Amino acid sequence: MEPGLCCRAYLLAGRLWTAVSKALFAEFLATGLYVFFGVGSVLPWPVALPSVLQIAITFNLATATAVQISWKTSGAHANPAVTLAYLVGSHISLPRAMAYIAAQLAGATVGAALLYGVTPGGVRETLGVNVVHNSTSTGQAVAVELILTLQLVLCVFASTDSRQTLGSPAAMIGTSVALGHLIGIYFTGCSMNPARSFGPAVIVGKFAVHWIFWVGPLTGAVLASLIYNFILFPDTKTVAQRLAILVGTTKVEKVVHVEPQTKEPHMNSEDTEVSV
Repeated sequence: MEPGLCCRAYLLAGRLWTAVSKALFAEFLATGLYVFFGVGSVLPWPVALPSVLQIAITFNLATATAVQISWKTSGAHANPAVTLAYLVGSHISLPRAMAYIAAQLAGATVGAALLYGVTPGGVRETLGVNVVHNSTSTGQAVAVELILTLQLVLCVFASTDSRQTLGSPAAMIGTSVALGHLIGIYFTGCSMNPARSFGPAVIVGKFAVHWIFWVGPLTGAVLASLIYNFILFPDTKTVAQRLAILVGTTKVEKVVHVEPQTKEPHMNSEDTEVSV
């Protein structure tokens, strides 16, 4: 191999590693912060038990902060359900999606561990582990989580689609998370995010009905992706192009054909997508 070609290959590999590693760290950091502050708001301090409104506002602010920190680096998923939705909509490759989810789960676990470490033993209890409340059946719990996550993912797509808006999506996504908590707390403690449920469950070792907080949110995310990307705002990717994106053999922006009146690619969050 010629020296010049070797040098170019080395530089390309370096750029690829830099982009991917930054995105993974952003997902790790954003999810960890989200779990630390969000779950921290549900802890039962004797002097001031948390209200539903307080919890909803805290998750709102935690979400907005996490999104603002990471959306230009990784797309600010911070949620395996959002990552799955982007995968289904052909906005991210399968290898990158798997790496994102691993980073999110690791971040959630570290965030929960830090919260556990700084919280007095009498206040920790179950560390905000999601459970089914108020005689809600498992089927009802799954349905509630599905609906809550569906509205969240629809809001994420609408807020990050450059055909609709060019500003930061932090405020609107945070509002959507708060909306979910205002009703979801009474049913399941409100997850909408498998990583949020996973981190505390790992730290305290409580996995009763944990499957609900994967099945419900992931199903809702898939439905939301299908609704947004194939009904409300379909794009013109071909099957071959979607398969190329899926396996990571092409950049997303290379295969998106925008409408004549637009100048931006389909999704801001994939501006950093590279072949993996």
